[in-house]
Amino acid sequence: MRRRDFIMLLGGAAAAAPLVASAQQSTPVVGYVHPGSLDGERRQVDAFHRALDEAGFMEGQNVKIEYRWAEGHFDRVPAMLADLIQRQVTVIVAGGGTALAAKATGTSIPIVFTSGVDPIQQGIVKSLNRPDGNMTGVAFFFTALGPKQLEFLLNVVPTATIVGFLTYTGYPYAKSRIGELDEAARALGRKLVVQSVASETELEPAFAAFKDRSADALIVSADPIFQEWKELLAAAAARHALPACYGLREFVSAGGLMSYGSDLPNAYHQVGEYVARILKGEKPADLPVIQATKVELVLNLKTAKTLGLTFPLTLLGRADEVIE
Repeated sequence: MRRRDFIMLLGGAAAAAPLVASAQQSTPVVGYVHPGSLDGERRQVDAFHRALDEAGFMEGQNVKIEYRWAEGHFDRVPAMLADLIQRQVTVIVAGGGTALAAKATGTSIPIVFTSGVDPIQQGIVKSLNRPDGNMTGVAFFFTALGPKQLEFLLNVVPTATIVGFLTYTGYPYAKSRIGELDEAARALGRKLVVQSVASETELEPAFAAFKDRSADALIVSADPIFQEWKELLAAAAARHALPACYGLREFVSAGGLMSYGSDLPNAYHQVGEYVARILKGEKPADLPVIQATKVELVLNLKTAKTLGLTFPLTLLGRADEVIE
């Protein structure tokens, strides 16, 4: 090869290198933080991906997604968020109750959150219509669903006078849920007793405590970590003959009696839609917080029969799915 040709080849390679680097850097990166695990959140992740695909963003082609799963350890979330911020991701998805932790970072990176409580009361946003900042998302108000869960559960177990409520120690919204349920129970002339657990080894003592406290029925909080223990929770409820209502349909599929709660896959599809709009140039402040309204009631006839219970026809008529 002649010297001149060699120099021109080197020059061409040098000119091409920045273009290649630029192309690589132009691929947006979405940071996805959740306190649970992929196994427990697979339906939600699939819905999120589907929304991105529908908007023209294909993972591995024109968008990259960096997942961070805390596996039930909320204390790991701040470090995960810090890592994504250091990597200068394009957008952050703060799922499963991590919105407050994301806000606390002070980052200017756009954040799309999910919230099971009122995001205004929690100080996540100033307004639902005009979030006024770098955060927006989907609120499905799990706390507001608590009174309805209690009502449905009492339709099945009308003689219950003491109702247990199981929550996870590390869940940031536990206090809100307890307050809503306690008020609803008192309004119906019932008493609410609460047990909190920090690990799966504490489940059996918690259920034993419910029985010791004469609980006739149980509501299990829709804490993300509980999805990892759904089979254990359903088995414990059956073992202690405690009719239980859950916040997610996965618990009923695992053998639980009934569930009433937000359609989480639908909510995470909406999260994906917002992420796509931000990737296309829109600002979080211009995207109103979505108030998810789609809820589902799922009943398990086999579990009801095992417990010696019968679902009223009115409840069967309202059910979105009846598992036989």
